[in-house]
Parts: sequence; structure tokens; C-alpha cells
Amino acid sequence: MPTPTCLACGRTQSEVPLITLSYQDRSFLICPQHLPVLIHNPQALVGKLPGAEGMAAAEHED
Repeated sequence: MPTPTCLACGRTQSEVPLITLSYQDRSFLICPQHLPVLIHNPQALVGKLPGAEGMAAAEHED
């Protein structure tokens, strides 16, 4: 079984905490540092997260 790693940076659970996401009936891991990428710039995860190219960034009301 492969070592669990952040889908964005590849760091392992021994280096950083990892958060599990469920998406398209699969599980993915992301570290807290890259969770904002998923929220604000999901297109940066193209090739790492299936369907990221079709995800919209969160809208902000500042």
C-alpha cells in the first residue's frame, strides 16, 4: 500500500497532518497548507484531482 501523501505537495502524514476528502467515490488527502488551494484555486490541482478543471473557486463577500 502506498504511503499516504498530500495530493498537492506530496508530503506524508509523518511530516504534516493530512485531511481526507471524499470525491467521486474516492478518497484523497490534502494537507492544511493546501486546503485553501482547493477552496480558492482548484484549477491548480488539475492532473492531481480528477475534475479540478471544472471546479469553481469559492466566491468571497469581503
